[in-house]
Amino acid sequence: MPIVVTLDVMLAKRKMRSRELAERVGITEANLSLLKSGKVRGVRFETLSAICQALDCQPGELLSWVPGPEPEDGGGGPGD
Repeated sequence: MPIVVTLDVMLAKRKMRSRELAERVGITEANLSLLKSGKVRGVRFETLSAICQALDCQPGELLSWVPGPEPEDGGGGPGD
């Protein structure tokens, strides 16, 4: 996936555990884990803003774009 999530790096820099961040942001640890692993298709700006506030960082410190092909998901969406 061309979008790389580096949330785990920022958590380590801030010496914060996923559980604490999830509590501060108001999301489940399971959803935070999915976000950290990049296994989500999107994130609400409201959630991203809360994460940035809790970690005192900018969105660009959590997300980056890496050139490359999109993975084939076989989702059967429009155009498939």
